[in-house]
Amino acid sequence: MKSKLILLSSLLFLSINTCASSTYKDIKYGSYVSIAHLKYIYNKVKRTSSVSEKALAKTFHYYEKNRYAKYLSPNYLAIADYTKFASQKRLFIINLHTGEVNKHLVAHGLNSGARGDRVWSAGNQAGSYKTPTGFFKVGYKEGITFRKKYDYLGLDGLEWKNRNAKQREIILHTASYVGSLGRSHGCFAIEPKDKREVFSRMKSALLFSYVGA
Repeated sequence: MKSKLILLSSLLFLSINTCASSTYKDIKYGSYVSIAHLKYIYNKVKRTSSVSEKALAKTFHYYEKNRYAKYLSPNYLAIADYTKFASQKRLFIINLHTGEVNKHLVAHGLNSGARGDRVWSAGNQAGSYKTPTGFFKVGYKEGITFRKKYDYLGLDGLEWKNRNAKQREIILHTASYVGSLGRSHGCFAIEPKDKREVFSRMKSALLFSYVGA
């Protein structure tokens, strides 16, 4: 009787661990989640976050269609929701495995909106000092800007409307003025204190700059 109980317990333990293992295949870090899990995360974030639903839907759709071809991060994606005021934490970094959302301040371009305001005018032209819109892929290699010594990650524009991102030197960088609602020359600027948290999550990630259009 005792041996039967031990055998039954062993089989139950094996069954539980097999189920856990097969479930974990869809959510472990470093692996792309399934379409079903991606939809689950989308619905969870839509219910629990203040990010624009339109921006969220566009971002998840683009990610689902392009994650393999563009070699996008399997772990995170991000939305800079510029329909919100600069005083709000409007950079949303979404964990694609758990649905956790981290929020941070992010500045907009000098000619895209007033200090502390929303983005009212996006732009792609060199010298415009405007925030570009659309989808970007965040770079993996960290650097320091030559003049102002900002820590940064590069950005690649993934659409025709932000094709000039590299030419304009549009990057994701730290800047002390972000906390006092200062504006950038078009770059995505974050507070220096957020560097470790933001950079560690956003390397190779999809970033959507959303201005409401």
